[in-house]
Parts: sequence; structure tokens; C-alpha cells
Amino acid sequence: MRAFSRAIDRFCEKHRRFGIPRLMLYIVIVSAAVVLIDQMDTTYTFLDFVAFSPSRILRGEIWRLVTWAFTPINNNLLFTAIMLYFYYFIGSTLEREWGTAKFTVYYIFGVVLNIIYGFIIWIILERTFGINVEYVHIAPNYLNLSMFFAFAAIFPDYRILLFFFIPVKMKWMAMISAALFVYNIISGLLSGAYIVALLPIVAILNFIVVCGNDVMEYLRPYRSRASKDTINFRKAAKKARSDLSDKDYRHKCSVCGRTDADYPALEFRYCSRCNGFHCFCIEHINNHKHFQ
Repeated sequence: MRAFSRAIDRFCEKHRRFGIPRLMLYIVIVSAAVVLIDQMDTTYTFLDFVAFSPSRILRGEIWRLVTWAFTPINNNLLFTAIMLYFYYFIGSTLEREWGTAKFTVYYIFGVVLNIIYGFIIWIILERTFGINVEYVHIAPNYLNLSMFFAFAAIFPDYRILLFFFIPVKMKWMAMISAALFVYNIISGLLSGAYIVALLPIVAILNFIVVCGNDVMEYLRPYRSRASKDTINFRKAAKKARSDLSDKDYRHKCSVCGRTDADYPALEFRYCSRCNGFHCFCIEHINNHKHFQ
């Protein structure tokens, strides 16, 4: 899994122009439009027209490969609006942190995994057991929630207001969400709803495969036993200051050359995978060739 994640990172480093800028904004806008159309649909047939149906896709209705990802997550408009805003905030933040290429790969890979899962379920039920299945229930809620785990791993101490007034750190929210994922899986399996029960696993698989290497790098400082390759920021900064005692700056990005003297508000980090002490700005800490 981690090897595949590293391969994705290398692809994103080589193809930085790949992807759709502000992808999450477009997803939220289209999702909101689908919700409004569904609310105005008096025939109650619109969602049937966009839902995921393997049999109809094979008959030529290929738009269903994409449109299912915009279907409503809830019939309550207020709840849906809050969740769409939450997804936009998380998605746009991840895009700024990872870059457009990495975030686009993450979301597209999640969509593809759900499509593969839907076809596998359809083949098993219809071709193996002879059960006529018109629609396979795959929805974007677990795909969007998987972004929440990535956000919590990168920004574990970020606080959100639960119910608009209770401050809670993201890492605790992630633990609660993980517990709900496990509960949904177990309860679904026990009740016989196997299709819905395994959907959280697909979302978690997307998170592990695409973000495994990246998340491990972010979690490195939080491990109880740091590896010998871990760079201590304070020691690295002290070493850099001693080497640059005749300079008017303390930190300088090894990629773009920006310094803390020219950009006081810019954040700098030291890469633990580069040999020696190499400083990078926040924009290039995840998008640079490692010094070997």
C-alpha cells in the first residue's frame, strides 16, 4: 500500500499541472444543483435518472458513472447545506496542502473504487445468485467522509465547533467517525445489509492507498518512538542558523529560495527524507525532489 502511495506522490511531483483546480468547489456546486432539482421534482424520477445502475450503464447510460457522485446525502436541506460547506472546507484545504494533482487523484481514485465495488456487487447478486438488481446503492457520503480522516491526520489539533458552539479537536472527531464506521460495518453485516456495510471499507481503502505515505510523514513527529531519520525542527533550525550566521535570514526554501526575512508570515519545515538539513517552505515541503 505504501509503495503505491509513493508511486502516486512521484506521479504528482512530475505532473504538477495534472488535475482540476478547485475541484471541490465544482463538486459542491453540482451537488447543490442536484439537491435543488430533486426538491422541485414532482414526478420523483430525477434521482432514478442519475443513480448508479450497472445494467443501464452497460446499455449505454454512461453518465451514471459520474452522476451518482452528486446525489443527495440527506433529504434535509439544512443538514445537506452544512455538510456541503464542511466538505468544501476540507477539500479545499487538502488541495492547498497536497496540491491540485494529489487531491484530484485522491477524489478520482475514490470514485473509481466505488464504481468497481458497485459492479462487483452487481455481478455477484445478478450473475451468481440470479437476483435482479436495477440499482446498486453507492453514495458519495463515505467518499467525502474519507477526506475527513486525511484532514484529521494532517491537522489533528485543528478545532471545529460541534453544533456551532462546542470546540472539538479534529483528531477526536476522527476517532468518533472511525467508531461510527466500525459500528455501521458490524450492524450492516449482522442485519444482512452487506452492500451498505462494506461501503465504509471502500472509503477507508481509498484513504490508506492514496494517503498512506503522506499521512505517515505527517504523523512521524507524533510517534512515541521517533526513527533515527526524524528531523528535529529546533535542532535543524539551530544548525541552519549556525551555518548562516552571516546571513540576514534563518530559513531559506531549497526550491524557491524564499526566506523568512522576505516573507515573515511564511511557514518553513525541514524534510526528514532528505539527507542533511534542507529547509522548504510550506508550498514545497511536499512537492520537491529529495536530496540523497
